[in-house]
Amino acid sequence: MKILVPVKRVVDYNVKVRVKPDQTGVDLANVKMSMNPFCEIAVEEAIRLKEKGVATEIIAVSVGPAQAQETIRTALAMGADRGILVQTDDTVEPLAVAKVLKAIVGEENPDIVLLGKQAIDDDSNQTGQMLAALLDWPQGTFASEVAIADGKANVTREVDGGLQTVALQLPAVITTDLRLNEPRYASLPNIMKAKRKPIDTKAPADYGVDTAPRLEVLKVTEPPKREAGIKVESVAELVAKLKDEAGVI
Repeated sequence: MKILVPVKRVVDYNVKVRVKPDQTGVDLANVKMSMNPFCEIAVEEAIRLKEKGVATEIIAVSVGPAQAQETIRTALAMGADRGILVQTDDTVEPLAVAKVLKAIVGEENPDIVLLGKQAIDDDSNQTGQMLAALLDWPQGTFASEVAIADGKANVTREVDGGLQTVALQLPAVITTDLRLNEPRYASLPNIMKAKRKPIDTKAPADYGVDTAPRLEVLKVTEPPKREAGIKVESVAELVAKLKDEAGVI
């Protein structure tokens, strides 16, 4: 079984994001970048499936600038077998990524595309669903548990009302949620081995995909600063303020 794992290069989750002075976007100069946390969970789950003998090959894919090769190397150091970088300096939107992934799926013929449910930079939560629609494959989104057996994937999904388990006929698209697993740290020997693992570099044009943005960002602003709270003298005063000023009851 072959598993395709798309990974995205994003601003590290520990970094406080700053808006550019002209409000055209987020300032990325001299900012630490790393693999999207949900993508890390997807890589970890693919590795665990390989360790169980379910999967035989893991391919890490990234669509982005040349520096995204570092993100692929991280996936290789964790345990992926090889990588594909679709290099572009455009701001790539979810639909364009889904179209590129569809073309790669056509070449690689994986049994599962396993990817994070969303990226922490744009929070779109669209790529997996769009890819499943383009491929006409079944999908299991927001996975908190994945079990593969007899050509099927049983995926436990986190939904608003609790948990839902669906059985998907492979091939399928699965997107990972936060509670699926805890990603491992890459060991130093594996980091060294990752430098020798192959990464193919392609361009979106090689797959016949136009990655030019369809959306125009008009303005980016920081959220308003939280106002200081107040103290009340009694429960009655608290209820009155919640009712008359906040309008929540």
